[in-house]
Amino acid sequence: MNWASFSAAEPGLAATVEQRFRAFRHHVLATLRKDGSPRTSGLEADFRAGELWLGMMGGSLKALDLRRDPRFALQANPGEGTDMGGGDVRISGRAYEVGGGETGAGASGERDGGEATKAWYTEEVKPPEPFHLFRTELTEVVRTWVEDDAYLVVQVWQPGEPLRTVRRR
Repeated sequence: MNWASFSAAEPGLAATVEQRFRAFRHHVLATLRKDGSPRTSGLEADFRAGELWLGMMGGSLKALDLRRDPRFALQANPGEGTDMGGGDVRISGRAYEVGGGETGAGASGERDGGEATKAWYTEEVKPPEPFHLFRTELTEVVRTWVEDDAYLVVQVWQPGEPLRTVRRR
């Protein structure tokens, strides 16, 4: 499920999550190293054309991690202080490289291996080159916040499941 599908299924949560990510430029990406241990890295996330895109420097370890194992978690920058307006948000899923030089049908399912998509993205964003571009498939979106200074509220969305909200005192 891509960002557009999630937004259609849960427009209120999607708007809040996107607003939290747009509030700051840099966020924290978690990937898996060769040995299975976690790696966290800074990252700029980009919501564009109904997708959540992850772009990273050419040859970066996080890109190599995602090529090997597409699972990721992306934590929004909480910002300064402890306010965290809009709550703490995290997106988990799988990321597939677009236009990564693969032959035939690429990970993105495009016949040209995603080169046309990557060219479009390059024209739109003008990132420093060389770079890796990953399109995401969402497996979970979580928002956590404090309500009325009394409750910890956690919203969890997963594809095909209703939005769950848990309040704890």
